[in-house]
Amino acid sequence: MTADAKIKVLIVDDSAYSRQTIKKMLETEPGIEVIGIASDGIEAMAKTLRLRPDLITLDFEMPAMDGFSFLRWLMKEKPIPVIMVSSYSDTKTVFKALELGAVDFIAKPTKRASVELQGIEKDLLNKVNAVRSLRMDRLSRNLTLMSPEHLGIEAPVKTDSVIGDIEVVAIGSSTGGPAALQIILTRLPNNFSASVVISQHMPKGFTGPLAERLDSLAGMKIKEAEDGDVIERGRALICPGGCHMMFKKKGSEHHVRLKEAVNEDKYVPSVDLMMSSAAEYYGSKVTGVVLTGMGNDGKNGMLEIKSKGGYTIAESEETAVVFGMPAEAIKAGAADRALPLSEIPVELINIVNRGAAAHRGD
Repeated sequence: MTADAKIKVLIVDDSAYSRQTIKKMLETEPGIEVIGIASDGIEAMAKTLRLRPDLITLDFEMPAMDGFSFLRWLMKEKPIPVIMVSSYSDTKTVFKALELGAVDFIAKPTKRASVELQGIEKDLLNKVNAVRSLRMDRLSRNLTLMSPEHLGIEAPVKTDSVIGDIEVVAIGSSTGGPAALQIILTRLPNNFSASVVISQHMPKGFTGPLAERLDSLAGMKIKEAEDGDVIERGRALICPGGCHMMFKKKGSEHHVRLKEAVNEDKYVPSVDLMMSSAAEYYGSKVTGVVLTGMGNDGKNGMLEIKSKGGYTIAESEETAVVFGMPAEAIKAGAADRALPLSEIPVELINIVNRGAAAHRGD
């Protein structure tokens, strides 16, 4: 797709209200064209083949053929980006759909306050525009790495990267992030010698189930962060949607400090705020990692980590589903290394566990 071409969207939803609301939202953006609507999976199949959309918004509860059946058909026959439309109460659907190949999701429009609808519209337009730089081949490769036969494989540890006593690894991600996080966290050992803090762009209500799912798959403990949580080695904390995660020190311990996001915030949760706070409280004992996503969130936070003597990694172009965030960090000189996704866990094990051993004199 050329940079000036309109993004052609097919809306698939059995709710007439949702179809019309999403259509109105999309039509506010000059670079987007709604080329068709469908009320079930069978109609969506016919219109996909006839209209050749660049992107599909997809609801999952539909008559005749549900969203999962349509998504399986689509990813096998004609892989194109899908943004699923999901209610807050249906989080299991979200993660199942991401594993089947959907690239992202938005909250389902409801007849509620205009402020809530404005938030959904902003989220939808950002995610549709991300399609211009989205690579389905990289998404397919990542889905393979997420498959059960690849889970829990402990990568061989090299010895060429020994940084020192890293206490915290701060990871930021957006579109394509849940899959990337799963690939990294399931490859870290349960005796990982640093804490992990994560800001994934995701709305309120979905980060808790994401943390629970990752916790069930990974060796280390993973939970959604709560205000006041102690930062502990060997545990990962995921910032709740609708908040920003920062840190504070009490005696010898570091604690989570959550801040409610406001409507004007560009990125929620903010990777920059998390990383800058980590750099402030941990100094050179921080490693920052920026993964797939659109925009430049994480660039300034990575620069802050570097300025305090910490170590920074950006996902390389060869694996990033959307190369926006890593590219911005690399371009700004904020990344010490750019690595493909499969090599990032190896590097983290090197710099954390081997670095900790060297620091102890093992």
